[in-house]
Amino acid sequence: MPQQEFVPQKYHLQDSTGDASVHLQSRDGPSPVNLRFEALRPGLFRTTFYSETHPLPPFPSARKPKSIPSTFDVDGDGSQKTFLSEDVVAKVDWTGVPIISLGFAGHEPLYSDLPFRAYALDGDGIAHYTRYHRGSLHVGLGEKAAPMDLSNRHFTLSATDCFGYDVHRTDPMYKHIPLLIRATPQGVVATFSTAHSRGSYSVGSEMDGLWGYYKVYRQDHGGLEMYTMIGRTLQDVVTLYADLVGYPLLVPRWAFGYLAGGMKYSMLDSPRASEALMEFTRKLERHDIPCSGFQMSSGYTVAETEPKTRNVFTWNRHRFPDPKAFCDAFHARGIKLIANIKPYILASHPEYEKLVKAGALFTDPTTKTSAVARLWSAGGGESGEGGHIDFTSKAGYDFWYNGVKELRKTGMDCMWNDNNEYTIPSDNWKLELSHRRDSNVDSTSDRRDVGLWGRAMHCELMGKCSHDALTEAIPHERPFVLTRSATAGTMRYAASTWSGDNVTSWDGMRGANALSLTAGMCLLQCYGHDIGGFEGPQPSPELLLRWVQLGIHSPRFAINCFKTGDDNLVGDVIEPWMYPHIIPEIRKAILRRYELIPYLYSLMLLSHFHAVPPQRWVGWGYENDTEVWTSKVLKDGEQQYWLGDTLLVGGVYEAGVSEAKIYLPKRSNDDLGYLNLNAPHQHLPAGRWATIGSPWKGSIPILARIGGVIPVGKNKQVAAPGDKVNEANLPQDDWRGVEIFPPPEEYSDGTISFVSSWMEDDGISPPPAKVAKFVVGYVATATEVAVSFSQDTAAFVPPWVGKGLTVILPVGDGRRVVSSDEGVSVEVRRVDEQGRKRFHIIAEG
Repeated sequence: MPQQEFVPQKYHLQDSTGDASVHLQSRDGPSPVNLRFEALRPGLFRTTFYSETHPLPPFPSARKPKSIPSTFDVDGDGSQKTFLSEDVVAKVDWTGVPIISLGFAGHEPLYSDLPFRAYALDGDGIAHYTRYHRGSLHVGLGEKAAPMDLSNRHFTLSATDCFGYDVHRTDPMYKHIPLLIRATPQGVVATFSTAHSRGSYSVGSEMDGLWGYYKVYRQDHGGLEMYTMIGRTLQDVVTLYADLVGYPLLVPRWAFGYLAGGMKYSMLDSPRASEALMEFTRKLERHDIPCSGFQMSSGYTVAETEPKTRNVFTWNRHRFPDPKAFCDAFHARGIKLIANIKPYILASHPEYEKLVKAGALFTDPTTKTSAVARLWSAGGGESGEGGHIDFTSKAGYDFWYNGVKELRKTGMDCMWNDNNEYTIPSDNWKLELSHRRDSNVDSTSDRRDVGLWGRAMHCELMGKCSHDALTEAIPHERPFVLTRSATAGTMRYAASTWSGDNVTSWDGMRGANALSLTAGMCLLQCYGHDIGGFEGPQPSPELLLRWVQLGIHSPRFAINCFKTGDDNLVGDVIEPWMYPHIIPEIRKAILRRYELIPYLYSLMLLSHFHAVPPQRWVGWGYENDTEVWTSKVLKDGEQQYWLGDTLLVGGVYEAGVSEAKIYLPKRSNDDLGYLNLNAPHQHLPAGRWATIGSPWKGSIPILARIGGVIPVGKNKQVAAPGDKVNEANLPQDDWRGVEIFPPPEEYSDGTISFVSSWMEDDGISPPPAKVAKFVVGYVATATEVAVSFSQDTAAFVPPWVGKGLTVILPVGDGRRVVSSDEGVSVEVRRVDEQGRKRFHIIAEG
């Protein structure tokens, strides 16, 4: 983009009221330029920079929260103003070009504008310059190529269909979230722009002898609305961000099982796709592999006659003669269906002309007619002409809304909002703006260009439309929308997302970890990857097994692919049984996934209520450990992560390698360390690197924090407690165990108690969630482990309550379990296949 910067120099205070804000104005240019700073509430601040020619975003991705000015002490004179709340200090100095700084009292600011240049009008948009601190950890921006640390790199702020991307180099990818976080041992600060407009972010990759080291956010259209957040930890800032944009949604319980998929199945004409898919379910039964959901790729929408293009909300009646009967048959096997839907209409679509006449698509101002783009139509890389749905048009919104409702009533359980990056060729295209269904819309704007409103806005509106249609169609179930692209606001309506069309490679598997960690900090917290790779060559047996072993330890576990190499139209699939000699190991890993669902589901509820990501950077909660801040390997975020606060997950990322290094973070000198959950099951001290044996038919490195608890369930598919239909007659979720990890006998003197909790609900009902919270505590001596168990909240009673709780000790732990609660008996149960002793505790009577 051409650089046309204009930095207003002289600002004057527009008011001198005592509230927690500053309004400055400069008349250096042809029209007044405004800069406003507002202290909204502890840790949260808002900055706006705008003029008549550079209006604020008309559809911001966050609503301005109500301010609490009484929480700030305000002081200042005619050229500066200071705001103090608790130990956070914000300062605005307009002696010259305004400078805003933010930090903790008595310390250097964590955030500061760049002197003389901070706020610039730049062509049709703006540029915002801030100081860059070398050595800091920078994370965020939704979804950016690995490594996790974004420092000293440049990024495009947009979204695109990056089919077959390079996980270490491709930019942009699928998400548009202008949230940048700077994390240090002293504290964390983040900036977030509400604009859906395209732009860029230089995170220290630019420097200049005059200006020094800086970060610069460039926005192509309109003025700046920016929120700044500050806290002591990453969690503090992520929580403030969730308060602003919304907390992650409830995810149905079934979505934590194995999700299968593959373009090939729905693309088959002989045998019919419906028959091939039913054969897939029979193979699952033969191999005794549970499956909870199937991603119906868009082959079901392909026209039966030429041109054989994908026509959203239509069915290929040759491949699927009776869609309702097909859905019922899958449900009878306990498998939910996920419908792929794309927000564009090809010219060959039977509804195209009708939608054009109704104004459902964008308008091209050069032709004054419906805007035409090239769109993916058939096989990999193939395209046809058509138009994107304009969700600000009543005709476009209603078309989508009714299509989603009909799919849900047919039997599709989840809407898969795909290809929703809105990669249109011109920011000058016009919106209809006849259907402003969101109160977040600025109804005073007289501009209709896509550039100002932002093409990414439609990703959010598409999510809202799908969500609301699902809610109306089946009001007693929580709506489930899976989205490929996302803005900050999209996740108010979409419950899950993934990293898109990745490529099969060892590097791709490793780099995907970094994407997961960054995504979680941006509230994309039910996140995962296509196990084995969506595109590229088929994985080797070793790579597939390693990827499955890693993938079961993530919020979303899906095996789905296209693999266009041999057949551009149909592609190929990855199946759990594709390599017969590793089927037992694949099956073992998937069964472990099902055991872990109570743990994973509780992490989802924690995310929903408190914005804590299930997958976490190794330094999350370990900010006092200097190694997490100084090790490049750890800051890159590619080799290990936390799953919850108990499991530390590593990986093996090279062929033929049978061990892996992993760092064991340390909270304090009293940290009791970790247990290796695989042979030789040793105790390992915290605060050091360890080499973990990891034979490829055994396991990747999985360690448990001493003092932790993992609630587990049956290693099979069970019915969600809230599912009143249960067409497949699935077994009830009526058993619960807890894997506990006391210190080894030589470190156990009965003086240290450990307490953990987890949450459950019925797995299916819409919000608000009625939650049961359970608390487990234990104290260990050299000969026994005393366990206490209680239900902390009783809004929901799971089926297993009343049947007791099974306590599972680590492999090699020969102690006995006793109860520290009165009126509770302990029964010795079997030693399981892994050699772990089990005990059952139940209230007497």
